[in-house]
Amino acid sequence: MKSVGDLQRLTGRAALVTGGAGHVAQAVAQAIAELGGHVALTDRDERVTACAAALGATWPIDAVGLVADLEREADVRALPGQVLDRFGRLDVLVHCGAMVSAEQLSGWTGPFETQHADTWRRALEINLTAPFILTQAVAPALRRARGSVIAFGSIYGMLGPDLRLYAGTQMGNSAAYAASKGGLAQLVRWLATVLAPEIRVNMITLGGIKRGQPAAFQERYASRTPIGRMGTEEDVKGAVAFLATDASAYVTGQNLVIDGGFVAW
Repeated sequence: MKSVGDLQRLTGRAALVTGGAGHVAQAVAQAIAELGGHVALTDRDERVTACAAALGATWPIDAVGLVADLEREADVRALPGQVLDRFGRLDVLVHCGAMVSAEQLSGWTGPFETQHADTWRRALEINLTAPFILTQAVAPALRRARGSVIAFGSIYGMLGPDLRLYAGTQMGNSAAYAASKGGLAQLVRWLATVLAPEIRVNMITLGGIKRGQPAAFQERYASRTPIGRMGTEEDVKGAVAFLATDASAYVTGQNLVIDGGFVAW
């Protein structure tokens, strides 16, 4: 029987993480690097190359930043080849890239009657269609590696929003975000059965991550959460270490909720 330490090693394996310039993706990448895995970060933001360089300078692994736009199918389908050219294999795919906070876009949040169909379509393209296309594109490599897919969901793909949390702030809640994350949860279940037994597919669903929200919102959110606080990026790392490695070799089609107990109430 392998030790827990052996089960959680990723030495010599390689991961592709979308949304690589974002806070959550950086925590994901760090967790993978700490376990010995090579990391390809991809993002439309060109800062992703600097993020990868910093990761490779910190840990004894190889890291690369790939600039790609999840709204462009050609960019998405080109990613697996770039990863294989760099690492020669692909073992883990992590879908972090998403349209999350897009208040600068017209019709993202606000009253339901003012939310725009064009913004809705963009959210579905980035949050749901891109994971479908990318998983399809990497499936041959993941089959060879008996790999793992991890998709990041949201409690708002499970629950309706409590708009009282947002009262008196400029924040809001997007129907497009909720619907796209709910759809992603079902795609995970579908893929888990269709891609088995060679590929495992699971979801990590996040609650609110503390990152500069108005104090009133943070206080209300914490009081609504059994653990009594908002989440941090560090809270993500253990879940990634579990689902990316052989520690979860018999786990597929599951949704690991990291929310401090928010959905339990």
